Amino acid sequence: MSRPLLPCPVEAGPLHSDALAAIHAAAFRAGEAWNAAVLAGQLAQPGSFALLDPAGGMLLARVAADEAEILTLAVAPPARRSGIGLALVAVAMRRAAAAGATVMFLEVASSNTPARALYARAGFVRVGRRARYYPNGGDALVLRAALIPRGAAASG
Repeated sequence: MSRPLLPCPVEAGPLHSDALAAIHAAAFRAGEAWNAAVLAGQLAQPGSFALLDPAGGMLLARVAADEAEILTLAVAPPARRSGIGLALVAVAMRRAAAAGATVMFLEVASSNTPARALYARAGFVRVGRRARYYPNGGDALVLRAALIPRGAAASG
């Protein structure tokens, strides 16, 4: 039996903060999840945007000049390994490129093998390490991906 097609991620705004926070809470341990107020505050910042997949995924990012950063990505456990995370990252990369970004960065826990594999599939490569970055003392890897500017694929 084939897997049903999932809805595409949609832009989310401050009014979606509760839904974004619920997914974040399902995906992260207590004390690590971002609440609705934090997410709404992030979305109020210039250049910030969020994507929501109703099947259980969310992504928060921001664009500043020609750089973009994924601030957080969460997929609820029942929705993992379904392509939601990769779809959210792909849409975020296109959205950031359309806003003028040429590169996207993120930090990921060095111990988070599934997330590291997802980001590698999306084209991210390691460019640095932040020792003891997380409250638990874990290191973060800094990853970078080049973005294809709007219209570049057609001009090839």
